[in-house]
Amino acid sequence: MVFIHDDFLLTSRAARRLFHDYAAAEPILDFHCHLPPNDIAQNRRFNNLFEIWLEGDHYKWRAMRANGVEERFCTGDAEPYEKFLAWARTVPYTLRNPLYHWTHLELKRYFGIEDLLDETTARAIWNWTLEALASDELRPQGILKKFRVKALCTTDDPTDDLAAHERIAASGLETRVFPAFRPDKALAVNQPEAFNAWCDRLAEASNTDIGSLADFLDALRKRHDYFHAHGCRLSDHGLEVCYSDPCPEATAAQIFEKVRSGRPADPAEKELFASYLMLFFGRLDAEKGWTKQLHLGAKRNINSLMYQMLGPDTGFDAMGDWPQIDALAGYLDRLNQEGSLPKMILYNSNPVFNYAFATLTGCFQDGSVPGKIQFGSGWWHLDQKEGMEWQLNALANTGLLARFVGMLTDSRSFLSFPRHEYFRRVLCNLVGRDVETGEIPDLELAGWMVRRICYTNAYEFLALPY
Repeated sequence: MVFIHDDFLLTSRAARRLFHDYAAAEPILDFHCHLPPNDIAQNRRFNNLFEIWLEGDHYKWRAMRANGVEERFCTGDAEPYEKFLAWARTVPYTLRNPLYHWTHLELKRYFGIEDLLDETTARAIWNWTLEALASDELRPQGILKKFRVKALCTTDDPTDDLAAHERIAASGLETRVFPAFRPDKALAVNQPEAFNAWCDRLAEASNTDIGSLADFLDALRKRHDYFHAHGCRLSDHGLEVCYSDPCPEATAAQIFEKVRSGRPADPAEKELFASYLMLFFGRLDAEKGWTKQLHLGAKRNINSLMYQMLGPDTGFDAMGDWPQIDALAGYLDRLNQEGSLPKMILYNSNPVFNYAFATLTGCFQDGSVPGKIQFGSGWWHLDQKEGMEWQLNALANTGLLARFVGMLTDSRSFLSFPRHEYFRRVLCNLVGRDVETGEIPDLELAGWMVRRICYTNAYEFLALPY
């Protein structure tokens, strides 16, 4: 029997009808990813499966290391086919890991391959995909068309000139590609060398002489305006916890001057400065009607030796266990008191806090926008079947699942769009169970909700300019 068949993950008649009749045909709005805009702008041609599939995928690198694969076959200098073969040998060991599902979904949806990937099939699959990758259909712009991606948002530093986005906008590409504002480096006052180098880039990008905190804020506002003019309607922050300690402007200015002179902020000063800036960023987003995304709780770069060798985003991150809700609630409350609370999507990396996140969102719905504060989809180590179900159930039990903005890829790979299909199958299977047991009164009502979660809610909520 074919592994990835039409009813994959759909365990009831209602689930199958929900997916095939309501979910499958919906377009994709991928509002958070890490795809390189330049690859889309130049419509990069990928030479082989390594380049399009393994080149930056730290999920696969983690699995390969766990399978005893040497680093040279993950991030090192091994030949592309050798790296792919090392991955193929690892795949059978990923049973019950979402990588097994994603791998075979991607092989089937992009290349029509139904064989299971392992050491014995690796060469044939490699050779078959070489021919397919030579076609325009599997270059980035062809992929976006193939998967009916209406819009996607990349993740961009405030100092980026957005030239790649300008080229994409001028190319006539049907998919709209927008930047998202990710100012995490503005908070790194504990690392003066990196912070000051970034400030210098910010000064150049904004044409601002940054000699004071006021100049710094002015430069950030100019870049926020610049991003808005390029279609940006989302910001994003990747934080261990949300910063929300009260910090007077004079204190923030003193910390800024200290760091600009080359001295690091201590931990307490960093928290104060970050709290001051997070309020500033919240006000900017509220003024322009943007949606703020907070990715909270990841403990990054745990393996210091490998971090020194390879840098960040190479597969050495885990769930953190910091308490989240007091600081996050304080942040939302302070912005709300000012009348400056923007739309938000809150992503939680530790399932212990799922119900806390879900109930917190309900405290700041104000009737101005349906689902104004969203509990975001299962993130990072939770973007798999069980993690998705946990998030969906917590939201459904405490809020309005029918207003949920749904899935995103959060990916660096152009082969990741079937993650939307994977989510939709999980969603339909979960909701289908309720239809079968009579907890949802009829299939049409369930289908209406499924369609909204797949696309319509995100389209209406984000108000992207397309």
